Amino acid sequence: MKLLPFLLLLSFFAQAQSHQFINPTGLRNASKSYSQVVVATGIRTVYVSGQVALDSTGQIVGKGDLRAQVRRVYENLQIALKAAGATWADVVKTTTFVVNTNTEKIGIVRDVRNQFYVGLTNPPASTYIGVQGLYDPEILVEIEAIAVLPK
Repeated sequence: MKLLPFLLLLSFFAQAQSHQFINPTGLRNASKSYSQVVVATGIRTVYVSGQVALDSTGQIVGKGDLRAQVRRVYENLQIALKAAGATWADVVKTTTFVVNTNTEKIGIVRDVRNQFYVGLTNPPASTYIGVQGLYDPEILVEIEAIAVLPK
């Protein structure tokens, strides 16, 4: 009988999930496509490895075309999230790596990212990093994600 209250409490916490999205005063909120701070509470954490613009056969999609590559990367992230039972609403953090970045490339990444964040009231925290190169010279972008699920 002592186990029953514990199981009920555990069941409650398994159901409870909250993500608090904070854009505190004093920090610049340069874009509506990311949040400055996310406090996530849940039971399962999903770590999606950095995704690149490869199709299911391992062929590079959009050689030389950053916009096409970013789109494919977000499609791959969506496939990975779905496999874990997650959606974009569960994502609390993304990290984006772009080869030889510049202002134009930042705009391209934001534009494509926003197409996948349609309907999100609170986008995840986000870090954008310019890099010299990735594992293959024809890969222009890599993005990883972290999601938190209620159970």
